[in-house]
Amino acid sequence: MGRVKLDSVDRKILSVLQAEGRITNVDLAERVGITAPPCLRRVRALEEEGYIQGFHADLNKEMLGYGLTVFAMVGLHSQADSDLKAFEQQCQSWPLVRECYMLNGEIDFILKIVAHDLSSFQQFLTSSLTASPNVASVKTSLTIRTSKQLPGVPLPPVD
Repeated sequence: MGRVKLDSVDRKILSVLQAEGRITNVDLAERVGITAPPCLRRVRALEEEGYIQGFHADLNKEMLGYGLTVFAMVGLHSQADSDLKAFEQQCQSWPLVRECYMLNGEIDFILKIVAHDLSSFQQFLTSSLTASPNVASVKTSLTIRTSKQLPGVPLPPVD
């Protein structure tokens, strides 16, 4: 398609897919007010243009044995670009690290970590995270409960 701006139909498609990723193309087309073939073309174009980065299932971490979520604030000795990239690459190799954000300010990175329990988190913390090259400090906060967890970005409601 090669469009620079999204039109209202594209925005409706994105909104519906973000909320209901398993919706069929026929149902999606009906919800956004177009027929199925152009709807499928638009979805594919939105994927190709990078607006849709993928589809995934929202898994219940507790049912899968991951009862602990921890946020770790990581400070590095060096903030040289190569050192920042090396730490980001290291995070990619740690399955318990589910999200990694580089920050501006006193803390260099914040990590979202899930673990089976406190013992398995402590093992990861001491043998992997704090032992990683260039890590100067790690401050952790264990979550008590999740009050809000929405995937994606805020989009206008679908008519």
